[in-house]
Amino acid sequence: MPEHEVRTALLDLLAEVGTVTATEAASRLGHSSGLCSFHLRQLARHGHIEEAPHSGGRARPWRLRQQADAADGAAPGAEPFGDLARGLEDESWQRWLTQRGDAPPEWRHDEAFSAIAYLTPEEMNRVADTIRRALAPYQDREQRPLARPDAARPVALITRLFPLLPHPEGDAEQG
Repeated sequence: MPEHEVRTALLDLLAEVGTVTATEAASRLGHSSGLCSFHLRQLARHGHIEEAPHSGGRARPWRLRQQADAADGAAPGAEPFGDLARGLEDESWQRWLTQRGDAPPEWRHDEAFSAIAYLTPEEMNRVADTIRRALAPYQDREQRPLARPDAARPVALITRLFPLLPHPEGDAEQG
């Protein structure tokens, strides 16, 4: 398996389960723990993942990177949302669309919405903070599997807030 496929599989696994050690990844993906450990370290070296908080010991849990770099131009506390993350989201969405019929009946639906609102930059930040606060009660379940209700499954929650820029005059559709 080419190394980019191993890394893609690791990133996909992290997006699905939240945190994973090399041993857990090896068990789930069918690779050696040494191979998974190597690729997890490479993903961390390139800034895609980070070591997750843990209580010590030899096991090193990893997670998708949570903190945005100041150089990204992101607001303080914002999660990185680069091309890699969007690609994984798109891939996960396509997999959902093709495999939805295989899900248990109670999980065969999804929720989606979109809206356009006229906001100031400060209002946009407040909306984002409101969404983060609404999700806060569920965030510890990623790190604490015992806090998850029996029927809980990983659910992708994707929110993008961005200003709509005007189309350049030369890009207008010909009609």
